[in-house]
Amino acid sequence: MRCIGFDNEQYLQTQSAHIRERISAFGGKLYLEFGGKLYDDYHAARVLPGFQPDSKLKMLLQLKDQVEMVIAINTADIEKSKVRGDLGITYDLDVIRLIGLFRGLGLYVSSVVLTRFNKQVGTQAFQERLEGMGVKVYHHYAIEGYPANISHIVSDEGYGRNEYIETTRELVVVTAPGPGSGKLATCMSQLYHEHKRGVQAGYAKFETFPVWNLPLNHPVNLAYEAATADLSDVNMIDPFHLDAYGKITVNYNRDVEAFPVLLAMFEKILGQCPYKSPTDMGVNMVGSCITDDDAVKEASRQEIIRRYYDAICAHKKGKGSAEIVAKLELLMKKAGVDISSRRVVAAALKRAEETGLPAAAIELPDGRIITAKTSNLLGSSSALLLNALKALGNMPDDLHIISPIAIDPIQHLKVDHLGNRNPRLHTDETLIALSISAATNPTAELAMEQLSKLRGCEVHSSVILSPVDERTFKRLGINLTCEPRYQG
Repeated sequence: MRCIGFDNEQYLQTQSAHIRERISAFGGKLYLEFGGKLYDDYHAARVLPGFQPDSKLKMLLQLKDQVEMVIAINTADIEKSKVRGDLGITYDLDVIRLIGLFRGLGLYVSSVVLTRFNKQVGTQAFQERLEGMGVKVYHHYAIEGYPANISHIVSDEGYGRNEYIETTRELVVVTAPGPGSGKLATCMSQLYHEHKRGVQAGYAKFETFPVWNLPLNHPVNLAYEAATADLSDVNMIDPFHLDAYGKITVNYNRDVEAFPVLLAMFEKILGQCPYKSPTDMGVNMVGSCITDDDAVKEASRQEIIRRYYDAICAHKKGKGSAEIVAKLELLMKKAGVDISSRRVVAAALKRAEETGLPAAAIELPDGRIITAKTSNLLGSSSALLLNALKALGNMPDDLHIISPIAIDPIQHLKVDHLGNRNPRLHTDETLIALSISAATNPTAELAMEQLSKLRGCEVHSSVILSPVDERTFKRLGINLTCEPRYQG
């Protein structure tokens, strides 16, 4: 059963208060690098039960009159059509999505900066599209010797060559569709230009994970390592903070490795560095808003197992490496869990062994485990959805909530007109049939009313599911894992 372990309202209040303090500390202008996902942060919602996926955005809305948004995107990601894995859309389309989202909420989006710009054809077409939307576009360039050659970087031939982004508000949030977009370089470039103009400005970083005031091997921090296993991120004790203050805090390798460079840049731009450690740069109150450490630990352990299953399935599909799988196995050992800790795994595999066919299991909010097998009409995922909806609506297990009249035409269309060999309904087709039945069948209507209760439920399949079924589970907010084997 799911337990709340995080005070979201306290987080909104304390996080916004600390950002205001940081603005004041720098004399009224702050460039705030937003690491991770500013919106739809489902990883944080899974490992911190009670955290809302749009919490960081809501926090910014409390500062709406002070904020302007700058979105950075690496031109290399535009040219190679890099895809955001959790949404399945390219980075350039996500920039447009974010602009619409921010504007719709009343946040001021001042500009987009194209980093590592080199007059690429696809990038220039994207710029024209943005300008057609009324968005200002700026160019930042690759700097020779970055990040080691400080004297060149912090000069008119380095940061000085970048176009100065015109900003008007005291809190400039620099965000991006994903990692490697150039957020930090954008902030440092702006500090250089502001200093040359005689404007007093500062820099801070808003990075949710790892949580600096939790132990190094706390499951929340281990879950962050699991989420970034493909990036080779490693949590570590911040040696600069320990040396400066005698206190143990947690950071990650990239920030620790980059800090000496940032220190030198700050000293060259501002005359001195306002920070003594990478941890000092952060503005992160997550650890102070955990209300039930046991609930958060359990949620994080489950996330590590899910990440492990994602990795072994990606490896099976030829999209991941054995090294990532090995790293996740090690993280599971550190967290003290294995696949048996995920209750739906054993239930799904037992049902598959009993029937000799693909099967699936779901854990409902009240802790009940429901299973389903493959049939002539439905795949195991579709059958599982219907079984779960019936259980949530307290309906008899043998009750048919979809009329064959609704199923037959869909199968006829699939096999006889669209050329599919498999007549069984996918999850999206099953939900369409259920919604059609709901127009005339009160039990089907009752089942439809249970759909929202599936959000946050755990599902395991004995086989790798089709992309269609995976997308349906994701849209329903269900946490899915699969065995690394294909049906048949």
